Amino acid sequence: MTNQRADYDNPWKEAISLYFQPFMAFLFPEIEENIDWDKGYEFLDKEFQQIARDGEISTREADKLVKVWRTDGQETWVLIHVEVQSQYESVFAERIYVYNYRIFDKYRRQVVSLAVLADESKSWRPNKYSYTIWGCEVLLRFPMVKLLDYSSEVLEQSNNPFAVIVAAHRANQQTKQDLQQRYQIKLQVAKRLYQRGYGRQDILELFRLIDWLISLPDSWQTGFTEEIRRCLDAVAHGGNPQDRAASL
Repeated sequence: MTNQRADYDNPWKEAISLYFQPFMAFLFPEIEENIDWDKGYEFLDKEFQQIARDGEISTREADKLVKVWRTDGQETWVLIHVEVQSQYESVFAERIYVYNYRIFDKYRRQVVSLAVLADESKSWRPNKYSYTIWGCEVLLRFPMVKLLDYSSEVLEQSNNPFAVIVAAHRANQQTKQDLQQRYQIKLQVAKRLYQRGYGRQDILELFRLIDWLISLPDSWQTGFTEEIRRCLDAVAHGGNPQDRAASL
């Protein structure tokens, strides 16, 4: 895995860990409605790593395996694949299929594989893996979302914390060649945390993820950090965060 790949993947992995239900509600709402959240959920990192060690296709840092319970009381495992690289990956659908059947083979659990395509290609939209030979057919079709399909209006209007993650990711893609625009958009994304009325802990977590996703050179990052610190100090001393945000 390249350093660039790891820089993208790690914040996604942490974002899903911190905001799993908002992640499902924002990107896969029909599935989210059929999960019994009162029963909680469990990240199966050890089980997934065992599958990964047994496999020949390497795992991605952002892949997550989660145990949930459906509203009908049945246990289901959800395997999430986040693909953020910009180039076409020929084995992506195959990787989803391999992990799906290996989890079923080893643990005998029903597995729902979900794909999040965070790349910049409008045409690359894999949602199945299949092959047919001598009358024998293998097919796995999986739900897929493409982050390019989410407009800036939808991202700005949503109060879901994961809309902030998607907005930060899109901002990172759109401002690679323009540092001034990148700085301003990073401030704007941060400002909306206050305007949406998130609690202090969520603001801190989302700030950290935004900072990770939208990197700036040190000379630019210093000014951003100072501005954000002033905002956080205002919150800590009981100031109105939305008033402070309006001045950014």
